[in-house]
Order: sequence, then structure tokens, then C-alpha cells
Amino acid sequence: MPHFTASDLAELEKVFRLNLINAITGFKSANLLGTANAAGQPNLAIISSVVHLGSNPALLGLVMRPPSVPRHSYDNIRATRYYTLNHVHAGIVREAHYTSANFEAEVSEFAACGLTPEFRDDFPTPYVQESRLQIGLELVQEVPIEANGTVLLIGRVLHLYLPEAALRPDGSLDLPAAGTVALSGLDTYYTATPVARYGYARPGQPVPELPLSLKTDPL
Repeated sequence: MPHFTASDLAELEKVFRLNLINAITGFKSANLLGTANAAGQPNLAIISSVVHLGSNPALLGLVMRPPSVPRHSYDNIRATRYYTLNHVHAGIVREAHYTSANFEAEVSEFAACGLTPEFRDDFPTPYVQESRLQIGLELVQEVPIEANGTVLLIGRVLHLYLPEAALRPDGSLDLPAAGTVALSGLDTYYTATPVARYGYARPGQPVPELPLSLKTDPL
């Protein structure tokens, strides 16, 4: 079994280490981050660092790389305070991944990558029309992470759009019904196959098994 110590990791070739450490957390969410600058110029970027921070109020965290060089998405969020998260599905994986290219600030990744900006309910930042689950957020807090210079952006959910086929009666989501894909490392996308679903666990009692899905066909 391969074993890496902290010193081993520090001495690894850069790309090898980058790929390895980005993959060790397991499957991650794949979202398209929609932003716009103060002049309305849209920007789009694939990200995999979104985390749940709380449900009341509904808060999501997003880790951004160090702003030591121009970061268009980060700059746009700081300028306008609004951004969108858009689930990636199998039908737009290639276009979504293309947004990771280093486009110039004046280039819209929407146009360059074959995706469509969508403005809804007077929200100032575009969603991805092709995405089946869209979230509109407002930045409420920025937390610098001193250990490596990254930044945790905390956003409050203002709008949530999702397909009815993915919404279970208890509020949980059947993500395969929406076609949502997962991401491993920096470049490998996976479709999800549910294994099991369980109810609330209590000490000394059997764990109740719940239906995996009420739907059979993805959108």
C-alpha cells in the first residue's frame, strides 16, 4: 500500500501532488460558478469546493484559490456580492470543463464554451440555462484561510430552482433524477448510482432503510 508522509508530499513533483491531493477527498460536487462584474460582463467557472454550512439560514461555503493573481470570479463576487451555482449534468460536462481554461477577463465563458446565461427574478447575476439545478446567492462573509492563502466565501441562498422530478416529499433530493454528476480530482466526471438510503439512526435500534428514489428515469 503506497504511503506518503507530509515530507514525502512536499517533495513530490508539482502536477503529481496537485492531482493526488485534489483526489483524496473522494467524489466532489461539480458546479458552474456564475458571476458578473460591475459593468455586467458575465463570467463562468467550474468549481468543486462547495460545502454545506447550515440550513437556517441556508448557507453555502465556497473555497477560492489565493487571490495573489487575477481571479475573475473572486473579483466579481467581491464587487457585486452576488453569484450563482449551477449543477453540472452529463449533457454539459465538456462545456463545463472548458470554462477552466484561462480566458481573458473581457471574454465571456458562456459564449466561448457554448453555454447560455439566464437571468431570473431580477437577480443581477446569470444562471446557466442548461443547468437543471440553479442557486442564487449573496455573499455574507469572507474568511481568509491563513494556512495557504485561500479564501472561504460564505453565501446565503436567495433563490433555488430545481426540477420537480428530483424533489422528494421530505425535501431531500434525488440527484440522479436531475442528472447531476460528481467530480474526482480536477478532470474526471462521474454519474451517480445510489447504493442505499437510510432513515434517522438511533442507538440500539436497527437502521431503517428508505426507498432510494421515487423516480426511475433521469431528466
